[in-house]
Amino acid sequence: MSKVDIESRADDVMRYIYQQGEKAMLAVAMQAESYAKDLCPVDTGTLRNSITHGVIVGNGEVSAVVGTNTEYAPFVELGHSQQPGRYVPAIKKRLKASFVAGKPFIRPSIENHVDEYTEMIVREFNG
Repeated sequence: MSKVDIESRADDVMRYIYQQGEKAMLAVAMQAESYAKDLCPVDTGTLRNSITHGVIVGNGEVSAVVGTNTEYAPFVELGHSQQPGRYVPAIKKRLKASFVAGKPFIRPSIENHVDEYTEMIVREFNG
């Protein structure tokens, strides 16, 4: 009678999937950062220069992240209200509008390129 040994390679397969996933998400994050920088409104360049990317691995997931740690970035991205008539020394002007519309740069850098990012991920897994 013949003896058959069965060996599981599930751990190796999962490790490969995570490695390829990390590489794919890194490529996606780098491209999304580039698009965000292209879309970012520029006054001094501080906001644009603060945009960065990363990859988060954990809980069975791999995610691409693009963002900025600049305090005022949400106000630029989403818009904000202000008090008309208030004098702002930094710009040497009185505020006119009660609401300043946002100039999104992070969200469109992701949402407008989903098909491209999907293709990047598929290419990474297909070699």
